[in-house]
Amino acid sequence: MNVTLIRVPQYVRGNILNYRNIRCYSEKKDSDKEIPTNPLKEYYSANQQTENGVIYDNKPFKYTCIAGKKYAWCLCGQSHSQPFCDGTHKNQFLKIKQRPIHFTVTETKSYWLCNCKQTSNRPFCDGTHLRPDIQEKK
Repeated sequence: MNVTLIRVPQYVRGNILNYRNIRCYSEKKDSDKEIPTNPLKEYYSANQQTENGVIYDNKPFKYTCIAGKKYAWCLCGQSHSQPFCDGTHKNQFLKIKQRPIHFTVTETKSYWLCNCKQTSNRPFCDGTHLRPDIQEKK
């Protein structure tokens, strides 16, 4: 069986994986290893929250962020549009104390956003999801 290896951008992979003899691979780049910081951290009081939300998933989410655009990352872990906030925390019956973390990036590229909600570098993944207690949750 002949298998063709091609490098395909992330947004195309979902459509191309339906073909039988094509396999996709991605290259691990050094830029994926560096942990970015949130330039808006000092401007929003929600960044000072000490409690973490519920664990949504035990692996991070890779998302291409646009430089200068403001995002709202869900900290409570109950948003239906993870990893971003959809306002679920505003439901008074759920009694959620956590508020979203507003962030921006300085460079347009793909970033790993935390889905376990336990990171110490909100909203970016710092590898906390590898802890055994988080891995056994999902």
